[in-house]
Amino acid sequence: MKNVYWAIMVVIVLAITSCSSEQSLQQYYITNAENPNFMSFDLPSSLLDLETANLTESEREAASSLKKLNVLAFQKKPENEADYLVQKKAIKAILKSDDFSELMKMNTPFGKATIQLKGDDDYIDELVIYGDNDEKGLVLVRVLGDNMNPASLMQLIKAVEKSDYEGKGLEQIEDLFKG
Repeated sequence: MKNVYWAIMVVIVLAITSCSSEQSLQQYYITNAENPNFMSFDLPSSLLDLETANLTESEREAASSLKKLNVLAFQKKPENEADYLVQKKAIKAILKSDDFSELMKMNTPFGKATIQLKGDDDYIDELVIYGDNDEKGLVLVRVLGDNMNPASLMQLIKAVEKSDYEGKGLEQIEDLFKG
């Protein structure tokens, strides 16, 4: 009986210590999807209209790995400035973890942005686009797929450029940053 007690205690201690105290990006999305300061929606890859575009074989292969986009946007207002600063800090902390590799930093007319990768040299688990503007708010986009290849990232961008996609489904984000 004493051995069973100690075995259960060891299992409990291992379970507690193996849990990470760091929040994952997916947990962050789930937690904040109900936050009234955030706008949250998913866009299927079919919205990009890549099926009808005239794509090369490599572009078609890159496009087929794309599944959906998760979008989380925060519109900053005078009454939610403190929450904006908290959320901005939380996102940046998650993106600085060892799980993500920074691919690119940009300064755009809308604000600062980064593109981050999660995965290894062979396959990307997710591509994350994060941007913020201290006057307008922030946006976080997770591009999810199956076995996305880092080498075919440019092929995917070319495929989207060849499609008839005109931003359908992203009007809410555009409105957010227009004011």
